[in-house]
Amino acid sequence: MDDYTAIEDHGIIGDLQTAALVTNDGSIDWLCLPRFDSPSVFAALLDRKKGGYFRIAPDGVPYTSKQLYLPGTPILITRFLSADGVGEVVDFMPIAGGTATDRHRVVRLVRVVRGEMRFRVECQPRFDYGRATHETELTPDGAVFRGGDVTLTVHVAHRSDRDLPAGTVRREDGGLTAVVPLAAGAIGGLMLESACDGPPRTMTSDELLHLFEETRDFWRNWIGRSQYRGRWREIVERSAMTLKLMTYAPTGALVAAPTAGLPEQVGGERNWDYRFTWVRDASFSVYALLGLGFTSEAQAFLRWLNDRAREARERSAPLQIMYRIDGSSDLDEQVLDHLEGYRGSRPVRVGNGAADQLQLDIYGEALDSVHLADLHGLPMSHEGWHNAQYLVDWLCDNWDRPDDGIWETRGGRQDFTYGRLMSWVAFDRAVRVSQRRGRPGDTTRWTAARDAVYEQIMHRGYHPGREAFVQHYGTDVLDAALLYMPLVGFVTPSDPLWQSTLRAMDGELVSDSLVYRYNPAASPDGLRGSEGTFTMCSFWYVDALARSGRLNDARLTFEKMLTYSNHLGLYSEEIAPTGEQIGNFPQAFSHLALISAAMNLDHQLDHGTHSLEPVLEVTL
Repeated sequence: MDDYTAIEDHGIIGDLQTAALVTNDGSIDWLCLPRFDSPSVFAALLDRKKGGYFRIAPDGVPYTSKQLYLPGTPILITRFLSADGVGEVVDFMPIAGGTATDRHRVVRLVRVVRGEMRFRVECQPRFDYGRATHETELTPDGAVFRGGDVTLTVHVAHRSDRDLPAGTVRREDGGLTAVVPLAAGAIGGLMLESACDGPPRTMTSDELLHLFEETRDFWRNWIGRSQYRGRWREIVERSAMTLKLMTYAPTGALVAAPTAGLPEQVGGERNWDYRFTWVRDASFSVYALLGLGFTSEAQAFLRWLNDRAREARERSAPLQIMYRIDGSSDLDEQVLDHLEGYRGSRPVRVGNGAADQLQLDIYGEALDSVHLADLHGLPMSHEGWHNAQYLVDWLCDNWDRPDDGIWETRGGRQDFTYGRLMSWVAFDRAVRVSQRRGRPGDTTRWTAARDAVYEQIMHRGYHPGREAFVQHYGTDVLDAALLYMPLVGFVTPSDPLWQSTLRAMDGELVSDSLVYRYNPAASPDGLRGSEGTFTMCSFWYVDALARSGRLNDARLTFEKMLTYSNHLGLYSEEIAPTGEQIGNFPQAFSHLALISAAMNLDHQLDHGTHSLEPVLEVTL
């Protein structure tokens, strides 16, 4: 377990259909093929011995390593510095395109910029989360690994005028090992390709450099469309690229994270699979994407959401809280008993048993995204509005039910205040869109439901003894999800009820700049152990502080939060008490909340507090 590379010591590369995590020591420790939610071919992140990896690093000499992204891109550069020389491994995945394919490529350029360096290459795939056996074939031009339905081909590249030293490649433990000496100015590399239509071939370094240039230009052209020019441009653009990397281009669906099984508490059981699309998370993305100017990405997700709403209407059923990236609903949860888990954190789960939970808040987030898109000149089609009407009418019949809550606890259903809050949002936004666009709808009924929810929250969701809005009716437990109340316009930031709620959270849920979701000891969630602070809630706290007139506190809190990112500006789901990142990585929720907080804080610093409308109505 001591051999594990820390979660935060990774960078992400991807091709818009899947993604790989690369350690700061040159090892690909996580890659699923051919999609985000496919079984892994490299999973050393979850089991060093059984998971598989693909490592390129100096051989036989002490060294230190540094890592950075090529500016304006997610092309990852890992630099190795030694007394003998300085070398680099440049990792990227050429864009796979908007049509689903089994063919994916990982390019690993290797070069020496000073002195001499000998690199050791180890490619050890383990198919189907390490459960499947595979065949290995070495050829003069590379290798082929065949395991189950997946075939991986390794192509070797080098300078056209220089051959690799003979006899350096050998078979080892079902994989391959090679030692490659390079001198200053030399460029070599490998390309790992799935579903290759031919045998391994010798490539020139010029071919790989051409792929590098194409990939670089794609990302710089894409991020060049960002309209954000605020104080935190570099970290906002890095977050935007990270979200793009986690978007499945063929459908526009955003995964919550590209990983599975990374623990919310090291050694604990809160180890979930996040390689799916949550209606909630992806709906939040619309605000961030439109605020940055990425209209086509927002439209793509809204089409995906419309398809899910249409399916629900046709079945006379509710929305599922999450789906696979292609929109299918099969997310059966399994335990991979053969894997030891990240630093011994078991069980390792794939699939997600929370998919069938009832979470009423998702209707609010979905209708918020529809409303925001409409404000940005992206009105729904006739069919889209018909499907949205169905969701609102279904919610009219079902909003006053206990649900499982935003945090997917497994401790039983409750009358969660956040679920009621976002039901209010769903009704409110539906009424606004209908009236603004003259769209048909039972606005009388929707308005009555909205008002009933409001009165219920005010009478049952506020605890006079705690002087705070609480997690669910009948408890005095605080919940950081309620930081969203002023952000959606349910309460004004200056309301005494909200001010006292914020003070209560300050005293119980906030640790320096970091915010806990809730106290599991006070509100049992059906799981053993504890967890860290929740990064998304910490960024929501920034916005809540600023709107409540505490602008200096908000800016300091935001700046402190930036110190908790990893060396590449990436965030996992949570921060442990030690300051290390825990939970699945990188986490879409965290980066979405960072973008929103940066945009809104910029606006308030420029124009003064209370200058914003509810967060999902702002046109920046």
